[in-house]
Amino acid sequence: MTPSATERGYAPVRTEHTAVDLAVTGTVPEHLHGRYVRIGPNPMGGFDPEADHLFAGDGMVHGVRLRGGRAEWYRNRWVRTAGVSRALGERPRPGRVHAGMDFAVNTNVLGHAGRTLALVEGGTRPYELTDELETVGACDFDGTLPGGYTAHPHRDPDTGELHAVSYFFGWGNRVQYSVLTAAGRIRRIVDVEVGGSPMMHDFALTDRHVVLFDLPVTFDPRLATRGMPRWLARPGRSLLSRVVGRTPIPEPVIARAAWLGSRYSSGLGVPYAWNPDYPARVGVLPRDGGSGGVRWFEIAPCYVFHQLNAYEDGDVIVVDVVRHPKMFAGGTVPGEGVPVLERWRVDPASGRVTQDVVDDRPQEFPRADERLVGRRHRYGYSVGADTGAGRERLLDFDPDVLFKHDLVAGTTAVHRFGPGRAAGEFVFVPASDDADEDEGVLMGYVHDTATGRSDLALVDAQTLETVGLVHLPVRVPSGFHGNWFPAAP
Repeated sequence: MTPSATERGYAPVRTEHTAVDLAVTGTVPEHLHGRYVRIGPNPMGGFDPEADHLFAGDGMVHGVRLRGGRAEWYRNRWVRTAGVSRALGERPRPGRVHAGMDFAVNTNVLGHAGRTLALVEGGTRPYELTDELETVGACDFDGTLPGGYTAHPHRDPDTGELHAVSYFFGWGNRVQYSVLTAAGRIRRIVDVEVGGSPMMHDFALTDRHVVLFDLPVTFDPRLATRGMPRWLARPGRSLLSRVVGRTPIPEPVIARAAWLGSRYSSGLGVPYAWNPDYPARVGVLPRDGGSGGVRWFEIAPCYVFHQLNAYEDGDVIVVDVVRHPKMFAGGTVPGEGVPVLERWRVDPASGRVTQDVVDDRPQEFPRADERLVGRRHRYGYSVGADTGAGRERLLDFDPDVLFKHDLVAGTTAVHRFGPGRAAGEFVFVPASDDADEDEGVLMGYVHDTATGRSDLALVDAQTLETVGLVHLPVRVPSGFHGNWFPAAP
């Protein structure tokens, strides 16, 4: 199968750049004073789309600073994990990692408590960056984070606290729900028992509850030991098969395994795969509940990378998600079937979850107004293609459109980027603190395959008309998540 523009767009860039006084077509609204930063995989050692996993690879951040109607700079920098630092001939940055897990910090980047944090999941700690995107080092929130962290924390707009659900194969059959204060210290951790060792990429937050997705993508010992010598892989695989998802593994053992994996494994991999024998279910945990307070609701097998938002409608919990029929069932390109936007209603009274399709076109990276996390929302935004005909995988389609979903009116508006232009995730930035829900701009990177360069596109959230294009001197590879970092007043 010929790679799509999306797959070709994942090819890494080789050089770090700094450019100032960027050219702009259209305008940069005056209220945009801050940085837009996005992260994604950018493997230093090259990338083979036939052998390497699209989600793996060393992390690279790409940022643009806006102020006074101008685009002041663009920077791209590798996140200096120990391996990246050594490859660049630099000394490793300070900071303690968790259980030897120090690689591929490539999934999300956000600001909290004055820090710029690069995030990944699966047992790895965040890395702190400077405002100019240079690496400070691994971050354990002033010694209060005992293990790894998630790539998808969600901020309570009332308290400013970050809520997180983190997973790690070494924790046995549990995940950790944690709360990080607005000052940047962990104040609460709850161990939640799950069915095994799932990849729990995202979760949802409401006023009173945490919504967990315990779904059939689980840690696979065969993938974890891929490329190791037979004398090492066979006993390692046997040991992992017996204990993963059942009992915790001592951190020194994991640290040794991580070292051996980095020494012997070939290719870039993600050791999680579709598990048809693993039940799919949604969990509801009261925010102030203990480890035994979660209630589980069975659903049909599927996978969810991302939820758009959630809220409570009486006793019913409403969650908007992008649902994949399967995930990681084979190969290095994720997804089997078209990912669609659905609304799930979790009803404690009936014990059931109803699932209704909102939009059946292939799409991903759903976002909403962050001021409404856990509250009733009307609008949601995602990127994808305007047709799913003949397309069976997540990356078979090129993300050439931006969707605006009106979840009250039941309509979807479309912004087209044009032929040969592929969009990444778009984030909503309100025009002011008290602006209406869709009063502001949507921003994200768009790759022009004809020129081999990218733009930071600014789109009016109400009209979906282009406001401005900030022209970058280089291509921003296809990647994952980004956020707007408003400057201090």
